[in-house]
Amino acid sequence: MAGNQTRGLFGARTDQVRRRDFIDNASTPTYAIGDVHGCHDLLAALEGKIIADAARLPGRKLIVMLGDYIDRGPASARVISRLIAPPPPEFERICLTGNHEITMLAYIDEQISLSDWLSMGAEATLQSYGIDVAHLARQHSSQKKLDDFIRSSLPAAHIEFLRSLPVMVDTPAALFVHAGIDPDRLIADQLDEDLVYIRSQFLDSRHPMPKLVVHGHTPVKRVMANGERLNLDTGAFRSGTLSAARLWRGRVHITST
Repeated sequence: MAGNQTRGLFGARTDQVRRRDFIDNASTPTYAIGDVHGCHDLLAALEGKIIADAARLPGRKLIVMLGDYIDRGPASARVISRLIAPPPPEFERICLTGNHEITMLAYIDEQISLSDWLSMGAEATLQSYGIDVAHLARQHSSQKKLDDFIRSSLPAAHIEFLRSLPVMVDTPAALFVHAGIDPDRLIADQLDEDLVYIRSQFLDSRHPMPKLVVHGHTPVKRVMANGERLNLDTGAFRSGTLSAARLWRGRVHITST
């Protein structure tokens, strides 16, 4: 989505390298969900569809969230609370980080300004936490006091959750990331910033992918699987359509709100 203010934050310090998960899900029906962007009602509805679909499938199931849970839509705080809570019965859930989560943390850590974060759609996120930026700006005599108030008002549990999110889930048949991969690098050599920001270098590449790459980040009108890329970002906050894909036994099944 818009804005690359935080892209340069990756790679500057080794302690900013995000966790990468490697799992064997060959016998596990796996559902990937695209960019939510504060649309809690759509997420709840899509989860209901996934639960109904999974009821006829054996064993436990896995949900992989592809990042960008916050900003733009009206209920970011509720989305984060939902993802912190236990997943539906008989499901496991892994949540990846997106560039919007990186941006929120960059503001909290005083690496970017409030205006930088607001340009990414943060006003709706702050409103969802009961924080009216325009009203507070009139009450605080300096930008620093306003920033301090906002940072201290965000729930510690939500911030801790955002810090814990991995940047990639690698499985035998598919790679789950927020934005895509650098086609010229091995999976083990991928840079964190590419996994959450990359666009044309990945989307337009004719280089064969190492496996199916399941991602979001760049909105499309409808989900299409071409054998190498599966983009599940259907612009939920604008379109009202949140999309998911079930991957199981070599097949991909798409469902949307």
